[in-house]
Amino acid sequence: MKFDEIQIRVRYGETDQMGVVYHGNYALYLEMGRIEWLRKLGISYKSMEENGIMLPVVSLNVNYKKSACYDDVINVKTQLKSRPTAKIEFDYEITNEKGEILTTASTTLVFIDTKTNRPTKAPQYILDAIDSLD
Repeated sequence: MKFDEIQIRVRYGETDQMGVVYHGNYALYLEMGRIEWLRKLGISYKSMEENGIMLPVVSLNVNYKKSACYDDVINVKTQLKSRPTAKIEFDYEITNEKGEILTTASTTLVFIDTKTNRPTKAPQYILDAIDSLD
């Protein structure tokens, strides 16, 4: 459906003693992809939170295929899985400079009303921004 891609250069502090990206850092790469995907729609996490909506991750699935290493440039492709409801789902593909798939992943996030701390429907401005991409 709708996707975006960003490039990230692996920093030394993101790797283990062997120069391989520590597995937990992939969640950060996915978050960076997701934040940029929203930003390119004109939506920021900060403004969402200021307007009473939080978007916590409720599910994260990562499949590791190959290692990323220090100083590699990786490409994070973020794709919206379906039109949001009370949740928004993304699929990801992380590749290296050769185009080899390093990681595939998916996340599910839920729209939470900060006043009630309960799930809520996706804000209309987000749906409108997504619909404008068609």
